[in-house]
Amino acid sequence: MGKKTRQDMLSNLELSAFCEQMAMVLKAGISVMEGISIMKEDAQTPAEQELLEMIYDKVQETGTLAPALLETGVFPEYICKMTQIGEETGTLDDVLASLERYYERQEAISRSIRSALTYPLIMIGMMALVIAVLLTRVMPVFQQVFRQLGMEMSGFSRGALLLGNALSRYAVVFVGIIVILALAFIWLVKTKSGRVKLESLGRHFKFSREISDKMAICRFAGGLSLTLKSGLTPERGLELADELNENRFFGEKISSCRKMLEDGSSLSEAFQQTKIFSGVYARMADIAGRTGVMDEVMGKLSDQIEGEIDEKIGSFISMLEPTLVILLSVIVGTILLSVMLPLLGILAGL
Repeated sequence: MGKKTRQDMLSNLELSAFCEQMAMVLKAGISVMEGISIMKEDAQTPAEQELLEMIYDKVQETGTLAPALLETGVFPEYICKMTQIGEETGTLDDVLASLERYYERQEAISRSIRSALTYPLIMIGMMALVIAVLLTRVMPVFQQVFRQLGMEMSGFSRGALLLGNALSRYAVVFVGIIVILALAFIWLVKTKSGRVKLESLGRHFKFSREISDKMAICRFAGGLSLTLKSGLTPERGLELADELNENRFFGEKISSCRKMLEDGSSLSEAFQQTKIFSGVYARMADIAGRTGVMDEVMGKLSDQIEGEIDEKIGSFISMLEPTLVILLSVIVGTILLSVMLPLLGILAGL
């Protein structure tokens, strides 16, 4: 676990590492107290040492792990609740092992999303920089050449020159706009209200809508598999899985599914009616409900959907790379040709 303050939630990788270590300790027959003590001795940073010390003191006080995790303020409520369930049912080692795999999966999905966002932003930034240099530094040089030859730029080349002059003259304004856009992007990504707004905007685009829906289904299936394996009822499992959901559109389906369970429907029937799963996923869920292996099938569905997310994002990036390169080449080429062709014509007539 890396350096964190009590106000910062642990990352998916840190949560996965903690759950993995605790699961190994418990499966080896070592108590929670002894396990935390061993982990303290192997702590890599003062912050990690402090966090484990805090957990150790609380476990010593209460005798259970769940309140200790909640007390630190850096563990998600979901992991605290699942730990409490594991302690109550005597399956804490299995629950922690499942949580380790769950958070590992979430990190893989987050990493894919970051890759999908980072690469296009870098390419777009490079494109903007190249075009800005071309308009503000290169075009004025060509303008001087034209004037020395007794000519003036016209058409597209003149428009590009005027745009470059405007960029130079109002550079402070444009820098301010870029800063505002950067702050707006950070707000959209980092804050809860921003993510809600970003989600609403993303619903207008097919690619982002499909990725968001698949991520919601993946989290839901993984969370439900974990709760069912822990011996919880489908109703309680849906309640906890709903807490993992960040997609309010998918949340409406979960709410409808929970209501159907309250009205006496089976879990597989509720899935079909609310269309939480569709196509082959719906058939797999239906078979799982009939055969009593819903927890295993939910785990497999989560793994399969995660693979589909990775594949879709990979395809998007592989298509986006040549598209951005071609777009940059066309823009730069158009600007240069709009200047070079008239210039060559003038030189040819001398």
